[in-house]
Amino acid sequence: MEKEEIEVSHSKKEMASFGFGLATMQFLRMAFAAFGFFFYEAEIGLNVWLVVLGFIIFAIWNAVNDPLLGYITDKPFKFTKKWGRRFPWILIGGIPWVVSYVLIFTPPSIDPVSGAWIIFGWLVFTTCLFDTFNSIWWVNYYALYPDKFRSAKERRAVSGFMTSIGVIGITLGGIVPPLFITYGDLSTYIIQGGVVVIVGLILLLLSAPGSRDDQVLVDRFLAKQEAGIERESFIGVLKIAMHQRAFLAYIAIYMFYQAVTYSIQASIPYIVRFVLKMEARGQLILQIGFLIGALVSIPIWVKLTRKINNNKKTLLIAAILMIIFTIPLALLNNATLLMIAMIFWGISLGGFWIITILCFADVIDNAAVETGKREEGVYNGIRQFFARLAIIMQAISFAVVHTLTGFVEGADAQSAQAVWGIQIHFAIIPVFFIVCGALIFWKWYDLTPEKIENNQRKLRELKL
Repeated sequence: MEKEEIEVSHSKKEMASFGFGLATMQFLRMAFAAFGFFFYEAEIGLNVWLVVLGFIIFAIWNAVNDPLLGYITDKPFKFTKKWGRRFPWILIGGIPWVVSYVLIFTPPSIDPVSGAWIIFGWLVFTTCLFDTFNSIWWVNYYALYPDKFRSAKERRAVSGFMTSIGVIGITLGGIVPPLFITYGDLSTYIIQGGVVVIVGLILLLLSAPGSRDDQVLVDRFLAKQEAGIERESFIGVLKIAMHQRAFLAYIAIYMFYQAVTYSIQASIPYIVRFVLKMEARGQLILQIGFLIGALVSIPIWVKLTRKINNNKKTLLIAAILMIIFTIPLALLNNATLLMIAMIFWGISLGGFWIITILCFADVIDNAAVETGKREEGVYNGIRQFFARLAIIMQAISFAVVHTLTGFVEGADAQSAQAVWGIQIHFAIIPVFFIVCGALIFWKWYDLTPEKIENNQRKLRELKL
């Protein structure tokens, strides 16, 4: 009976609605990753190292506020009993997060040399504002997943919904902005920003019904708090989390995986403009390629996770495929061939989408068993801290490569050496990132299927 009380069943409609939250995240992330760095360097003409410095400040702020906001929102508030632990924060952060996107593309219209620091200040201010609201939303949305969906069966089902519907967000993020952008015309970036805000709010609205907390779990949480259980300090929780082997191995591969996706997404407009020598709409060719691969592979990956029943093994398979399918991206300069290569790359990406969600739930359960507390917000915040380091990795690698290969900011064309540099950060550097992540994960991740099942049994016994 206790098991039934904890594992509240959810309809497919509710699971699908929850999945639209990931679609919202993927949509805005895709749009920002594809054009944020490119807009300030290649379009505005701001010095690449100032762009990098701005993105580093943005990433550091992002990294610091995620675990802190996770810790703050993990505690009960006056509205928790009526509205839930996570849902109010999802609304408080979500709406201004989506709206603030357009501000990133409205810097002062001044010379990028004489007014470089003013443009730099705008870059830092708008990206940090965008990220603050994103962190409030994301920390609570993702923390809701392992708490709301408890059984392995539901988690696999929800993971499938999240991945499939999340692809809608990625598709829109890859297709919508280029439709409104013309290289060299800065006003078109503002137009795409407005369109992105409208689409983002629609996706966020669709996610609201599935993002509500289960009242039985809210009541259980409040009962634990009323029992007078002492809460660790923020630093104390961080220390405990950073001593958990499985969690550290997970965030290592997650960080490197994020670095791969940031690098490839941020490279696409450079590839289209300077390698393929096409207009912005040419990005659709590459975006559609990897989306086809991801969509086709998602049901295969879902079935594979059930058949293998070992999330570590399945994630390593996805990592090996990603290494194999990323290498050819550095060698191709034909749009058709690149699209085909991106289809195969999308197959490996689909595996990461599915399995990283499942692994996160596993490490959260393991942490709850070890500590006797469910603090998903903090753990998701720490995870996001390391994910934001991926932004720094991407920005610095771009700057180093562009400096060494002679990339000219704001120019309409680049030298052959600079073009080769673009292909390096499009594929060679991502291969290095994923190899590092896979090796760490293979060596240190110790959550076997037996241990995962045992953890779920213990959680039921502990009424967590």
